[in-house]
Amino acid sequence: MTPTPTPPAEVRLTEPPALAPLLARGALLSPFKRPRPDAGHPRTRLVLPGLRVDAARLTAYERVCGFPTGEDALPVTYPHVLGFPLAVRLMSAPDFPLPLLGLVHTSIGITRHRATPWAGEYELTVYVEGLAPHRRGTQAAVVTEMRDAEGVVWESRSTYLARHRTAGQPAGRGAEGRREPLPAVEEWRPAGDVGRRYGAVSGDRNPIHLHPLTARLFGFPRAIAHGMWTVARCLAAHGTPDAARVRADFRAPVPLPGTVTYAARGGRFELRGEDDRIHLTGEVRPV
Repeated sequence: MTPTPTPPAEVRLTEPPALAPLLARGALLSPFKRPRPDAGHPRTRLVLPGLRVDAARLTAYERVCGFPTGEDALPVTYPHVLGFPLAVRLMSAPDFPLPLLGLVHTSIGITRHRATPWAGEYELTVYVEGLAPHRRGTQAAVVTEMRDAEGVVWESRSTYLARHRTAGQPAGRGAEGRREPLPAVEEWRPAGDVGRRYGAVSGDRNPIHLHPLTARLFGFPRAIAHGMWTVARCLAAHGTPDAARVRADFRAPVPLPGTVTYAARGGRFELRGEDDRIHLTGEVRPV
């Protein structure tokens, strides 16, 4: 007989977990992790009910990312920030097989089913969907769901890559043909403190984003922008319907300070560097 799979355990929280001790735990455990696609992963679903948005923190986020302030609805990327502490709790746990240090956010897919008023009350659920081989290592998928009284109003699926040697070219996203560049819309010059400013409003204080000295410890000559800042900045310029699907792939880091070109046509957008290097590609579609 085929054994009945064990249902995922649900852990209900009373408040968002504190990020600093989780990040410290993840850093301490990282050297002992041995990532591989067939490793076990946490089956826990973290649930945070009764969540309300802090208006001051939201306004600070909108300013850093370029969204208009004072709108009734949350920016389409903001629920990712709300769910980030829960995701870090899962990814810093001893039973998560990928090292938190050096983990690279490679993509995010978002579905917003309807407008999400900032003054509403929500329930967050975050869980690890699974692991998959990647041509550069092992990739984990983390799902975040946000519910209101009527059901799921917003959900996302993020992929995070742990780089390590692989035996071959496993299945997954391979090299894509280069599309014709999208027409340039605006040139942006993100300042050297963007990583620190975004880290302050998002809680993501990864040292590669904060200062050139800490970024060099991880092989970057300069600090780099958060991937979620780059996609939020693009979506602030692009605009998003109340009900929409968003897909963004993070191709290459944006060095800080730097100069980038935001380009768009129809529902597609991209962020290019001075040498036409593609940093980000994305698409917005109405649901």
